[in-house]
Amino acid sequence: MIVVLLNSYIALLALFVWLRFIPFNTFWKISPIVVLLVLLVGLFIPMGWGAPSGPAALLRNSVQIVPSVAGEVVDVPVAANTPVKAGDVLFRIDPTTYQAQVDTIEAQLKFAELRRSQFAELQGRDSGRAFDVQQREAEVDQLRAQLEGARWSLDRTTVRAPADGYVTNLGLRKGARVTAQSPVMAFIDTSEAILGAEVPQIYVRYIEAGQPVEVTFKPLPGEVFPGRVETVLQAVASGQTQVGGTAVAPSEVQAAPFVVRVRLDDREVARRLPAGSTGVAAIYTEHVKAAHVIRKVVLRQTAILNYVNPF
Repeated sequence: MIVVLLNSYIALLALFVWLRFIPFNTFWKISPIVVLLVLLVGLFIPMGWGAPSGPAALLRNSVQIVPSVAGEVVDVPVAANTPVKAGDVLFRIDPTTYQAQVDTIEAQLKFAELRRSQFAELQGRDSGRAFDVQQREAEVDQLRAQLEGARWSLDRTTVRAPADGYVTNLGLRKGARVTAQSPVMAFIDTSEAILGAEVPQIYVRYIEAGQPVEVTFKPLPGEVFPGRVETVLQAVASGQTQVGGTAVAPSEVQAAPFVVRVRLDDREVARRLPAGSTGVAAIYTEHVKAAHVIRKVVLRQTAILNYVNPF
């Protein structure tokens, strides 16, 4: 953009000299250098923190679907990359052994309740001991707890969607055996879209929640979408410590960019964009407002170039 402005000034200067509106003296000869310095120092360098920009990406939460019980898969009604609602069936595990366990405990519980009532009747006639009744009550309580656990396991043979979304990279098929330790599919949660922009650390100083943002995406060339800053994330991986039994291992210190979370005004745009959509975001702070116009022009140029620029 600075090249465009400088070339425009030079073209206008050449026109005025040719029309003899101004003399072509030493001052006007060096004036392009003066204009370049004024633009650079007075506008384009401060634009970095007055209207910072950076690459943006739209992310979605991914849930690893790990079955709570083990067994053979008997049905996979879900299709890959097809929207599902929270609670829809993803796949079913053979419930035979779990149903048998429930039936067995129910029969034991029925018998234990009968024995408890018999001992209670004997105690009421002064022919039995209170200890026997208490023992049978403990057996009934224990079987009820086991029955609750068995019913829970039986219910978990049907694995359901944890939220609105879709399953991607689906490889699970009927007949496969799954365990309660290994994930079997990846579920993409579409109930919330996370839009983050990376901004160099030196330009984050004036960014605050609520400031206006404009974003352009690669999948939607030529369009610019307004939004607002939600927050500046207060941690990056390079500032995180890990628990361990070794001494500090110094690594190369780099100024990793900070991430600014953005909320688009049009939630429908965020909903229909695929996870991993990238683009450029521009944030307009309360400082160097003269640079906002330049940043808006640059962002719109980027949006138009998205028609032909794959990178």
